[in-house]
Amino acid sequence: MAKIMFTRHAEKPFGTTVGVGLDGTANPDDLIVLGWQRAGALVRFFAPHDPASLSPGIATPTAIFASDAASPGASLRPQHTVLPLSQELGIAIDTSIAKKDKKALAAAAIAAAPTGPVLVAWQHDVIPDLVDHVAGSKIAPRPWPGDRFDMVWVLDQAPGATTWTFSQVPQLLLAGDSAQPIT
Repeated sequence: MAKIMFTRHAEKPFGTTVGVGLDGTANPDDLIVLGWQRAGALVRFFAPHDPASLSPGIATPTAIFASDAASPGASLRPQHTVLPLSQELGIAIDTSIAKKDKKALAAAAIAAAPTGPVLVAWQHDVIPDLVDHVAGSKIAPRPWPGDRFDMVWVLDQAPGATTWTFSQVPQLLLAGDSAQPIT
């Protein structure tokens, strides 16, 4: 079965909260401390020591995509959200696709899916359109709420099928995470 999973980047700066770069310096285009905590927790969410403890619907990715931080309106947050996971798995993050290039991301994710599960970390305002481009139809709820960092959207395609099925898997990693699907 082909599987493509989508997650929003982890928590970002708001109000007077400041993002923190890899070197510990303030960076408005990076994750806040809570976001770095989520990034670390995602390692065991997607790659638990015991594979039997994977959340239903989730699989350990064999390919990881995150938006190009140099594209207009983009940031380092998607890349840094999956950085600890990529390091744990020894998988390079493909950051070659611009934030708004939905067609290119859909094509790349679909091309990678037959060889194993794919994880896409992106900005929330674009994820519904990315899901729709992969699925080939309007299947994703809208909008992805600005305050939700705790959900994984999953597309599955059975062998020989031409359609994708959509599901949502709550992360439930940090205090305040919700089990409620995005509607």
